[in-house]
Amino acid sequence: MPNIVLFSGSSHQDLSQRVADRLGLELGKVVTKKFSNQETSVEIGESVRGEDVYIIQSGCGEINDNLMELLIMINACKIASSSRVTAVIPCFPYARQDKKDKSRAPISAKLVANMLSVAGADHIITMDLHASQIQGFFDIPVDNLYAEPAVLQWIRENISEWKNCIIVSPDAGGAKRVTSIADRLNVEFALIHKERKKANEVDRMVLVGDVKGRVAILVDDMADTCGTICYAADKLLSAGANKVYAILTHGIFSGPAISRINNAAFEAVVVTNTIPQEDKMKHCTKIQVIDISMILAEAIRRTHNGESVSYLFSHVPL
Repeated sequence: MPNIVLFSGSSHQDLSQRVADRLGLELGKVVTKKFSNQETSVEIGESVRGEDVYIIQSGCGEINDNLMELLIMINACKIASSSRVTAVIPCFPYARQDKKDKSRAPISAKLVANMLSVAGADHIITMDLHASQIQGFFDIPVDNLYAEPAVLQWIRENISEWKNCIIVSPDAGGAKRVTSIADRLNVEFALIHKERKKANEVDRMVLVGDVKGRVAILVDDMADTCGTICYAADKLLSAGANKVYAILTHGIFSGPAISRINNAAFEAVVVTNTIPQEDKMKHCTKIQVIDISMILAEAIRRTHNGESVSYLFSHVPL
């Protein structure tokens, strides 16, 4: 592909390399380092004049440092006369702060959107936004890709009794996601209604739906401390489910998450590689990873060639 340059930020080098390999490209030369006062320094090591630039940086690890690095890289390419800069952000940072749920709360996702636009991004490619209205925070095009086709493929290939499964959402917010997957598999779905006293702490849960004698598959867009999904798994088993799987797009797994998963009764906790999982997998044998690099690579290829991206909403590229 002519006139395209692919750069990787430091948050997820493995995913960037997979995307580059899939596209048959070399990753562009970029040196990111920190000064002794912890300021981020970025040097773009090749010409981007007139090029279509894609910068892959996920919102994980040292989130604030990685976000700042992305902004500086976008700006460096923009003022070096690139024709277009696309930020590929598999896991969008601050996506959970998307509304004022109490007085004087910030809407940080909107702030991040403004920062990306001001830095010079012309286009955003992301995956499974926590709330799809975040697309409306931008005045530039946003392609919100779905992990759903890859999830459906994994379920069909790895759960032998998937025709007798039930798709469960661990909260009311994910209802649309589970109904879509349940419809595509032609199975039933259930909901768990949870009440929170404060963030990261669940007070009580009510199961709506019948899971008795079935394989329950919990589906959510992200799991952070895993309190909700582990609590939900216990609830499903006590309601008579045979087995419980969890499928999550973004496995953040911070704080006590890994020990909670190890102690919970999951058959497997399946996540995509929007966030690096190598270290987590060493400490938890239940974690399995779906590779979504081909979806991002195909989105980049289609965007660069001016083709439609909507095919990827329902199909996994071969």
